[in-house]
Amino acid sequence: MKTFFFTVWLICSAILARAQYATGDPPIVSNNKQLVFDLEPDTGLYIDSMGRVSKPEDILSQDFVPMASVPFRKKIPRRLSEVSFYYRFRIQNPDTGMARLYLYPGMYHSDMDLFYLNDTGLVREKDLKPREGFVSLQIPSGMNREYVLCLTLTRSDNNTLSARLIRPSYLDDYVRQLTTYAYNRKVVGFVTCGVLIMMLAFCILNYVSSRKPEYFYNALFSIFMFMIIFAYAQYYNKPGRTFGEFFGYWWLILLHIGYMCYIQFSRKFLDTTNKDKTIDRLFRFEIAALLVLMLAYSFVHFFTKEVKWDYYLETIMKITVVGISIIYVIMGLKNKDRLMNYLAIGSAFNVAFAFIALWLQTQSTSSTRVLGSSIFYFELGIIFSQFFFLLGLTYKNRVALIDEIKYKEALRLNQEKAAYEQQLAIYKAQQSERNRISADMHDDLGAGMTTIRLYSELAKKKIGDQPIPEIEKISNAANELLVKMNGIIWSMTDSNDSLDNAIAYIRSYALEYLEHAGIRCFVQIPDRLPRFVLNGELRRNIFLVVKEALNNIVKHSGATEVHISLNKEPLGLSLTIQDNGKGFDGQNIRRFGNGLQNMKKRMEEFGGEFSISNQNGTLIRLYKQTRDQSFL
Repeated sequence: MKTFFFTVWLICSAILARAQYATGDPPIVSNNKQLVFDLEPDTGLYIDSMGRVSKPEDILSQDFVPMASVPFRKKIPRRLSEVSFYYRFRIQNPDTGMARLYLYPGMYHSDMDLFYLNDTGLVREKDLKPREGFVSLQIPSGMNREYVLCLTLTRSDNNTLSARLIRPSYLDDYVRQLTTYAYNRKVVGFVTCGVLIMMLAFCILNYVSSRKPEYFYNALFSIFMFMIIFAYAQYYNKPGRTFGEFFGYWWLILLHIGYMCYIQFSRKFLDTTNKDKTIDRLFRFEIAALLVLMLAYSFVHFFTKEVKWDYYLETIMKITVVGISIIYVIMGLKNKDRLMNYLAIGSAFNVAFAFIALWLQTQSTSSTRVLGSSIFYFELGIIFSQFFFLLGLTYKNRVALIDEIKYKEALRLNQEKAAYEQQLAIYKAQQSERNRISADMHDDLGAGMTTIRLYSELAKKKIGDQPIPEIEKISNAANELLVKMNGIIWSMTDSNDSLDNAIAYIRSYALEYLEHAGIRCFVQIPDRLPRFVLNGELRRNIFLVVKEALNNIVKHSGATEVHISLNKEPLGLSLTIQDNGKGFDGQNIRRFGNGLQNMKKRMEEFGGEFSISNQNGTLIRLYKQTRDQSFL
C-alpha cells in the first residue's frame, strides 16, 4: 500500500513539475572564487521504484521531478535502499579551459554511474580521479552539457540526497565541513571515548594482575562500544560506501558482540555458574539468541534483496538488546544481591536512554543539537552502565577484602590457639614435673632433713651442760635448710599459683619470723583480692624480696614494729613494708648493697618496681602493674 501511494505521488509530482525542470537555465561554472555550486534547484530526480529502467537509455524517456520538491531527500526511507535513483542536470562552462569538478550526490550510496548526453546518446563519464563518496567530472571549454547520474543507496537509515559541485582544491575542506557540522555532538562522543579508554585500561590492568575473567569481558565490551562511538564521532556524515556500510550494518554487529561480552561479564562478575543456575541459564540463552539474530541479519543483509526483512531483523535486534537490559532490571528488583542491584540500576538507565534513542531514530528529520541526537543517549547509557559497574566492583572488592581479613584473622586466631595449646601442654608437662620434684623433695629430702634436725637435738640433750658448737651448727643449718626447702616446694607446687595463696604464705612467714625476733608485725590486706595466676618463679621472687627486706629489718633497723600492707593502686598493686627503726642510711649502703640490688633485679625481671626511702623508719615499696582492674 505504501508503494502504491508513493508511486502515485511520483506521477503527480512529475506532471506538475516537468515543465519547470525543462525550462530551467543550467548553472554556469566559471573560474571565479565560488568553491561550491548548489545544483538541487536545477536537478531533476527520478526514483525507479517500479523497475522500468533496464538500460541507461531508458532513463531519457522518464519523467523527472525537481529534487527540491522531494520532502524526504534529507532522510531516505529504508524501503528505498534497493531502488535506483537518477539525477538529471545541465552544467555550462563558459571559460576557455577545462572545468574539473566533483559531484556530491548525498550520503551513503553503494554504486554511482555518471553519464553525459551527446548526439549519439548517453556516454559514461570516466572517473579520472576517484574519491569515495564523490564523482569526478570534466566539462570542456564553452560546453553546455547534460548529465545523468544513476545511484543506489546502502541499507541504512542515514541516507540523504543532494546535488553539489565542489572544486578539487576545496574537496578536503568540504568533507571536513560535513563531518564537523555537529561539533558539540563530536565533543561529547570523544569525551565518552576517553571514558571508555580509561575503563579499558582499568580492566586490562586488573585482568593482568588478578586474571579474573570479568575484567577481560568488560574490557572487550569497552572496546566494541569505543569502536561504535569513535566511528560516530569521527566519521559520521562522511561520504562513501564504506561508512554507509558501517552505519548501516557493522555498528549493529559490534553492538551485539559487545552485549554478548557484557552478558558473559555479568556471568563471571555475579558468579551465576555457582550461585544461581537459573540466571546463568538465562544469560546463556540471551547470548545464543543474540548470536542467532546476528547470523540471520547478516545473511539477509548480504545474500538477499529483502529490505523489509533487513529492517525487521534490525528492529528485532535493537528490541532484543533493550529487552536484555529490561531483564537485568527485573532480576535486580527481585534479587537481594547487592551486586545484582548495581547492574540493574545501570541497566535501568540504559533502558531509559535506549527508548529515547529509538524514538529519535523514528523521527523524519535529524537534529544537530546534542540533546536531539540518538547517539548521545546511547553514549549516556554506556557511561551510566560503566559507572554502576565501578560501584558494584568497589562493593565487591570491599566485601572480598573484608572476607580476606576475616579469613586471615581466623587463621591467625587458629595459629595462636594452636601455639597457646602447645605452650599450655608444655606448661602442664613442666608443672607436672615440678609437682613430682616437689613431692619427691618433700617425701625424701624433707624427711631426711627432719631426721638430721631431730638427731642433732637429741645429741644436744645427751651432752647436757657441755654443748658442742658443731652440733649446734648442724641443728641450725638443718633448720634453715628445711625452711628454704619448704619455700622451694611451695614455689614449685601449681596449687599455690594464686595471689591470695602467695599473700597468705608471705603473711605466715613474716609473722613467724618477726615473732622469733621480738618484733611486732601488722599485716593489712584488702577484703577482696583479684584472682591472679602467679607462676612459681614470680611467687618465689616476690617471697625472696620480702624475706630479704625482713632480714635487713631484723639485722639493721632496731625496729620494734613492722607494718606490711597490700594496697590498691590506679593501675595495679603495691606491697609496702614499713618499720619504725632508725631508717635507711644512704651513706652506709655497702653493708647491704648487694641485697638491695638483688631485690631490685628480682622485681624488674617480671616488670615490677622496687623503691626504698626514709619515712619514720624505712619504707620499702614493691609495685606491679596489672591488666585486671575489676577489684580496684
